[in-house]
Amino acid sequence: MLARQAHEIRLAFITMGDIRVDNRRIESADAAEWFKHRSYDYRQFSDLQELAKRKRELGLTVSLVLPSRNVADTVGGIIDEIHAVNEEASSSIVDQIMVVDADSEDGTAEVASRHGAEVYSENELMSYLGGAHGKGDAMWRSLAVARGDLVMYVDADTRDFKPQFVYGILGPILFVPQVRYVKAAYRRPFRSGETVEEDGGGRVTELTTKPLFNLFYPELTGFVQPLAGEFVADRELFNSIPFLTGYAVETGIMIDVLKQVGLGAMAQVDLGTRQNRHQPLRDLSRMSYAVLRAVARRLREEGRLVQQQDPGLPGSLLQFSDYLHAVATPDGLKLQEHVEELVERPPMAKVLRV
Repeated sequence: MLARQAHEIRLAFITMGDIRVDNRRIESADAAEWFKHRSYDYRQFSDLQELAKRKRELGLTVSLVLPSRNVADTVGGIIDEIHAVNEEASSSIVDQIMVVDADSEDGTAEVASRHGAEVYSENELMSYLGGAHGKGDAMWRSLAVARGDLVMYVDADTRDFKPQFVYGILGPILFVPQVRYVKAAYRRPFRSGETVEEDGGGRVTELTTKPLFNLFYPELTGFVQPLAGEFVADRELFNSIPFLTGYAVETGIMIDVLKQVGLGAMAQVDLGTRQNRHQPLRDLSRMSYAVLRAVARRLREEGRLVQQQDPGLPGSLLQFSDYLHAVATPDGLKLQEHVEELVERPPMAKVLRV
């Protein structure tokens, strides 16, 4: 059971056309209370000219970051959709479109540049740190060149990218003064051949992240897609928190944002459905391991996880980068070893001050 805490709610609404946007102040609330007042629908923010007007009134700019690795078949269409949102708004909803590419071999950078995005190599950004350690590191390094007051991250492998993936998650952060972080929510169909399971996607989310949050971070259990790659916050907030590298990044950000600004400053928006690449089951096991390590690291920092060190083992178990995976194959049983290095980048604000 979630412990209900005392909370203060002040009623306030912002009207967009005929739709009212819940703008209640939530000082302290459990997940159920938060879910009622910080869950929105993208259609509440579909008047793009009204959205652009609000953005101008606030004097804000937006940088949109697409971390990319071998997505030449999808990234161009996504960039075109972002441009289309600006055109429909008759103003710039997104002021800077950035592709941070993992030096893809399929021409991702060329496609992105041709469609009008700024393209950066993740390994050349802050190159004095050496090569980038996956998606999380690319996202962190993008902050060094993002110019917007708000920074939005969007996955670059979405095959059915829709305009609401841009304006939907921007809505609450523009129209609800208390909100500083907005996460995408959606249904994730799973396609196998000609068969589609409407809610079969997001297996790491359902089998690993949500159970861990229920056990250790119950405040975050109201998020439908805690690992969604689409989210936005003010640049100051992103600059103030560390970024874990690789697949652990979204989990770490969720926990760190919660600790930094509190649940009442976080929101989610229903964007409908999202179809992206589905990973093989064996890869999902490694992704789950990254999520587990991210949670374990934060628990240890908070003093909630104490490990008795075995003098016969080198270093902390939580720092091990080797992931052993036993599998049965047509050629017999095999024990595979994968290196899953977890690096934590410090808050960018500390780096930029140096």
